[in-house]
Amino acid sequence: MTALTMPGRPAHDARLRPVPWRRMAWVTWRQHRAALGGVAAFLSAFAVYLWLTGLQMHHAEAAYCHPAGSVGCAINFTGRYGETAIIVSIALQAVPALIGAFAGAPVLARELETGTFRYAWTQGIGRLRWTVGKLVPLAVAVTAVAGAFTVLIAWYNQPWVAAGYVTPFSARVFDLLGVAFAAWTLAAFAIGVLAGMLIRRAVPAIAATLAAYAGLAFATALWLREHYITPLVTHNPNLPGSAWIISHWYTGRNGKPLSQAAISQILQAYHHATNKIGPNTFQTFLNAVGYLTQHGYTFWVSYQPGSRFWPFQWIEGGWLLALSVLLIAATVWLVRRRAA
Repeated sequence: MTALTMPGRPAHDARLRPVPWRRMAWVTWRQHRAALGGVAAFLSAFAVYLWLTGLQMHHAEAAYCHPAGSVGCAINFTGRYGETAIIVSIALQAVPALIGAFAGAPVLARELETGTFRYAWTQGIGRLRWTVGKLVPLAVAVTAVAGAFTVLIAWYNQPWVAAGYVTPFSARVFDLLGVAFAAWTLAAFAIGVLAGMLIRRAVPAIAATLAAYAGLAFATALWLREHYITPLVTHNPNLPGSAWIISHWYTGRNGKPLSQAAISQILQAYHHATNKIGPNTFQTFLNAVGYLTQHGYTFWVSYQPGSRFWPFQWIEGGWLLALSVLLIAATVWLVRRRAA
């Protein structure tokens, strides 16, 4: 019997059996273990630094910041660790962007750039299973690591909260606490994989991921976040320290808002009459507000109370999760439509 006369195999035997998800997860780990290991090593080194400096700050706050406004607290706690804490906060803000750029953008871009995706699609995995098998385990991994890292960040910032220098709504800590840090990390990863699919080259995709993430983060901090819940309005200037002040203004006797030029002119007359220019302290501010109130002007302030911290966290985490799912779904759709 020759090859020409051999009976053909049944059609169902010729079809490749789908690769099990367990094997696809193993392949994903083998392909991306270097990137995941780099993320783990980077965060581990950062965690050790936060732990060591955090211990020092906890001891300094306990020793010198009771009461919080004492001279010893200002010199031995704020003066010694204030600049370091600000630099650390800035560095932590960049962590999700770096994870998205260097762990998310190359996931698909590298294979599309080198052409190895064509081989993967012929091995019984298919486009959909290939994409989902890559993205879902990696997305879960980076989000879980970021969520665990949030616990350490909260502990690191606790001395500043106790001393009254950091409020829950502070711009430099809000998206590092609660569920926001993990949600931002997942969103950065989703932005990265979509950029990699669209651009199909690793280095330009990394740059696009950093730019897109920065734009989203700045827009959220500067405009979007304050509109999650309608702010409260009061004419009491003495708000709790945990409140997030959105804006403040004065109204005249006719109830209409005063311009900044008019307010400055009135306060100049106040300082000239009372000779109370003095330092720019909160008490000086209260005195000026009292003077304006006595002359028929009303001070108004819109703010978010500190009790809304967790509602804000869940709102931000929720829309970032929805955005991430949408971006990953768009990536899968583009992969399925792409011509081999």
